[in-house]
Amino acid sequence: MTGSVLLLFLIALPFAGSLLAGFLPTNARNTEAWFAGAIAFLGLVAALLAYPTIAGDEVIRYEIEWLPSLGLNFVFRMDGFAWIFAVVVTFIGVLVVIYARYYMSPQDPVPRFFAFLLAFMASMLGVVLSGNLIQLVFFWEMTSIFSFLLIGYWYHLQAARDGARMALTVTAMGGLALLVGVLIIGNIVGSYDLDVVLASGDAIRNSPLYLPALILILLGAFTKSAQFPFQFWLPQAMTAPTPVSAYLHSATMVKAGVFLLVRLWPVMAGTDAWFWIVTYTGLITLIVGAYSAIFQQDLKGLLAYSTISHLGLITALIGMGSPLGLVAAIFHILNHATFKASLFMAAGIIDHEAGTRDINKLSGLIRFMPFTATLAMVASAAMAGVPLLNGFLSKEMFFTETAVRNPNPFIDYSLPIVAMLAGMFSVVYSLRFIIGVFFGPPPTELDRTPHEPPALMRRPIELLVLICLLVGIIPGITIAPYLATAVSSVLGAETPYYSLSVWHGFNAPLLMSMVALIGGVLMYIALRGYFARGIDGPPVLRRLKGQRIFERVLVTVSWKWARTLENVLGTRRLQPQLAIVVTIAILAGGIPLASAFSFPTLSAAGIDPVLAILWAIGLVCAIGAAYQAKFHRLAALILMAGAGLVTCITFVWFSAPDLALTQLVVEIVTTVLILLGLRWLPKRLPESEPRGGLGTLVRRYRDLAIAVIAGAGMTLIAYSVMTRPLSDSISSFFLERAYSEGGGRNVVNVILVDFRGFDTMGEITVLGIVAITVFSLLRRFRPATESIAKPEQQQLQNAYDEARPERETDSTIREYLTIPAVIMNWMFPVITVLAVYLLLRGHDAPGGGFVAGITMSIAFILQYMAGGTRWVEARLRVLPIRWIGSGLLVAALTGAGSFFFGYPFLTSFFQYAEVPLIGKVPMASALLFDLGVFMLVIGATVLILIALAHQSIRAPKPARTPDPAPGESRIKVTTGGR
Repeated sequence: MTGSVLLLFLIALPFAGSLLAGFLPTNARNTEAWFAGAIAFLGLVAALLAYPTIAGDEVIRYEIEWLPSLGLNFVFRMDGFAWIFAVVVTFIGVLVVIYARYYMSPQDPVPRFFAFLLAFMASMLGVVLSGNLIQLVFFWEMTSIFSFLLIGYWYHLQAARDGARMALTVTAMGGLALLVGVLIIGNIVGSYDLDVVLASGDAIRNSPLYLPALILILLGAFTKSAQFPFQFWLPQAMTAPTPVSAYLHSATMVKAGVFLLVRLWPVMAGTDAWFWIVTYTGLITLIVGAYSAIFQQDLKGLLAYSTISHLGLITALIGMGSPLGLVAAIFHILNHATFKASLFMAAGIIDHEAGTRDINKLSGLIRFMPFTATLAMVASAAMAGVPLLNGFLSKEMFFTETAVRNPNPFIDYSLPIVAMLAGMFSVVYSLRFIIGVFFGPPPTELDRTPHEPPALMRRPIELLVLICLLVGIIPGITIAPYLATAVSSVLGAETPYYSLSVWHGFNAPLLMSMVALIGGVLMYIALRGYFARGIDGPPVLRRLKGQRIFERVLVTVSWKWARTLENVLGTRRLQPQLAIVVTIAILAGGIPLASAFSFPTLSAAGIDPVLAILWAIGLVCAIGAAYQAKFHRLAALILMAGAGLVTCITFVWFSAPDLALTQLVVEIVTTVLILLGLRWLPKRLPESEPRGGLGTLVRRYRDLAIAVIAGAGMTLIAYSVMTRPLSDSISSFFLERAYSEGGGRNVVNVILVDFRGFDTMGEITVLGIVAITVFSLLRRFRPATESIAKPEQQQLQNAYDEARPERETDSTIREYLTIPAVIMNWMFPVITVLAVYLLLRGHDAPGGGFVAGITMSIAFILQYMAGGTRWVEARLRVLPIRWIGSGLLVAALTGAGSFFFGYPFLTSFFQYAEVPLIGKVPMASALLFDLGVFMLVIGATVLILIALAHQSIRAPKPARTPDPAPGESRIKVTTGGR
């Protein structure tokens, strides 16, 4: 398997597994777990198979053309640094899946959990393997979305919903800042390709846009990696299931920020701004996180704050600008992933078997679960930096970097002091975890007797702890070659000499380590009395809660500021909103046109009098519709349909049958759907409107002026486009290439499904979203009270049905519609055949997926009108949501199929196929894309139809009880018995 195929396999496999996992039965826990574990394991194997190529300092690259003219191709790129991250993501993923099999309750919807977990794994792999900065931001935001779903997995808990919302808000806002920063970098370099960007360090650092780009990119990294002052979201995310915490919040998601800092280190580091912002943000986070971890009562809270602290340590190392500091940062990223994932799993086992994570209720658990206690103590020692464990090596490298002399006295003293103080704090919270949970008297406040978990649930921790020991004792064999591969891929020729030996003699870093260990033990002894009081939260900082600040900011923004803007600019009436939108559109289009556009000279010569009469009729219909729209909606709808019919005739007049056909069926469907919707709207009477004065008159003339300016502007633009010389148009381009490159003689359809297929893909996506939105809005709609009364014919039919109870009645089939209903029912197969005919001929003659889908929708509309909602849905399985989803999937897969032949997305293919007895038949892949359009249009239209039709079988909103008059009571006084 080639390297490029490995990359594609590594990305596509977990995404495909996520889709399949969602369809597994909820009661097949073993099947789901082993399926997800197999997906993660195959990803790990694929990553390991790429190592021989990576070890030779080569870069595996796989590029798929997407929008090459804009530099937006899909590029997957794996070097040594991306490889080691991919191994961490897949390896920890395998262990988390095994652990989750025993942690998750049988009552949990496990398929949803594993689907989200695999989707997150794929998104994280997308981040680390992206070779295009825009693509990296795309996957970056996907990790935020899937982490939101995983954190809020137990959505029945308010705390889970709040934690998920907070994590998404903070990280998504950072992602937006990152996107802007990436756009600035692309503007400086002239490309978003990562290889080009990494080769443009001098150009970026010397650019006047360097500082804003740096700040925006750091905002993205700091929010993702929970750096001060954005660290508050991570402890709130501990409401997630423990497997999520072990995976996202120790090894993967929170590492995305520091991954980005390391990835861009060659081009962004080396400046004073980088040093001061990154280094001291990391140091502040290191101290605040470690200090807060000491005083947490919840085990996962302690681990969350310690994670924040270690992320601050890594950030500080990256910010120092030293190549050795970067080596230490990469090394600690790996070490932290191993011991912190194992500690989260151990905390989950304690919670699972003891029923609580409260340290005040836990003690003496070593008597009940000695194996788990031993594993947790080794991992905690690694976290504290005890010798002969992996955490000691990377922390000693941190001390080495802080001990380097600096001419600036503030830097020279602050770095080693903060480093040693943080080291003491890490010893304190590690001892608190060990002694507070596993030693002391047996627990007395537990609801159950603790015991060891199943063996397979403990295996992931055992393997991670074994890695902590092996790396700490023999680093030269276990980690040195892989670390060297990662470091050299980032630093290249600047890679410094470094040693991972356990013993470097008596030196300053060893002395600092001893001071941190001894000082931490003494500090823990001094604080034991305070811990016994059971006070949750750190002194001084206890009242400074990030969650409270976050909530207040949200309230200020969403309530005070937004409400103020709503009061100034907002209105519940549609007309002022449309006036604002149209005015902005006039300004946006009018200002550039006024300076660069020359309007043509209007002339009445050559206008056919018949066409002029038609346009006059259409103009009268449009004006009449606008005039009648306020109180006579039905009349306005009929007049509007008349204007639409004139437009259809105009298209036919100018030899545009495709447009005429599409316009005609769209007019039919939209008119009928609006007509069905009018049934449920309340009446508006002129006398109910207050009399207007001068203000009303001004408003009306203002609206008239806006309408005239907008309409006249569009008329002039359309006229100028249609009357310019053909040589200035792009029409000849499509006319010449429609058949030779698109394989179709219907130029309009070839443009839609080939030349501009990407636009069509976006348009049908929007159509599907609109249909789902309309359905969601109408689901909770209740008809107006005055619209509940049935027409006279229906009332007579109901009385007739009640008089003949022996007759099989259907309240939705009326005798007064018998003949039309029979005709409409017979029309269903006829219209279906017509729709298929229009679909199949669309590439060479007027037709296509859109007009065919609208035509097919007319068949469903006739069925609903003839038989009614219950009658149709008892006989037909429409399932419009599946039509929408299937249509999008068919269109997307058709576009992606071109990737396998080395062409950009949605590149079409055609040839003539020899069919027996028929001869040569044109075959074009665009037909499959048109089929997706056809399916989605049917689903979208029928979904809106169903939303309207269900109003007829929905109970009306209960009448509101009027408020009592002053002095009266709402309490009804009755007499008699109970």
